[in-house]
Amino acid sequence: MKLCQSCATTFDTTTWRCPHCGNEPSILAGFPSFAPGLSSDEGFEDTYFHNLVEFEARNFWFRSRNKLILWALKRYFTSAKNFLEIGCGTGFVLSGVATAGSELKLSGSEISSAGLAYAAKRVPSANFFQMDARAIPFVDEFDVIGAFDVLEHIEDDETVLRQMHQATRPGGGIVLTVPQHAFLWSRADDHAHHVRRYAARDLINKVVSAGFRVERVTSFVSLLLPLMMASRARQPISKEQFDPLTELKIGRFSNAILEKIMNIEYLAIKAGLNLPAGGSLLLIARR
Repeated sequence: MKLCQSCATTFDTTTWRCPHCGNEPSILAGFPSFAPGLSSDEGFEDTYFHNLVEFEARNFWFRSRNKLILWALKRYFTSAKNFLEIGCGTGFVLSGVATAGSELKLSGSEISSAGLAYAAKRVPSANFFQMDARAIPFVDEFDVIGAFDVLEHIEDDETVLRQMHQATRPGGGIVLTVPQHAFLWSRADDHAHHVRRYAARDLINKVVSAGFRVERVTSFVSLLLPLMMASRARQPISKEQFDPLTELKIGRFSNAILEKIMNIEYLAIKAGLNLPAGGSLLLIARR
């Protein structure tokens, strides 16, 4: 069901025009916009989307995370019919879902219209709209909602989780990935406008408080944790000296080796092992 942002009426029509008050979202850069005043995201650099498009498809971390997300969707939500990704960025995850042969009806949201333009080009079959994740215009609508490295950008992440609960159908659920371990905080987190890196218990408590039942939590980027620690220790303290693309600019050979290491983790997680520590967390929960 759609939720009118003006009068809070729920309705199920093919258009966004509220049958009660006549309100409908504006169009921003060709997409329905529910938060036009926030179209330039303070939590993410719009110019970074161009860099992501260039590096995502060949970077071991993005590729490995996609593999884990696709497995989680297939393993835990076998009967799902639709899927919303909050903070879909350039559409790399949605593109992976689409090309994997999934029959899910796909939707993607971004607070930045700049990101949506890239995503729509990658996945023309998906529905896209600009919105604030703290005010999701749906009720009981999606079988699965995903937010992949999004919550750490938002101060009020608990409101976002409650909104995800509202927009998820009973029996449906969410898939989340977030950066883990406060001791890994570095200049890269500052540049990415992160608000926090999570501890597993904190994330679990927030998800449960929002009304979900947690089914699975595991770390990933675990075998590479020592490498991450060393990399962050070498990062320059000066903002002027820091190059945010360094972690994306990895040679083909190094990418291949790192991806093979990540694949070992994937196989362990797939086999049921919950890794206790790592650069990131994967959480699956059900409403």
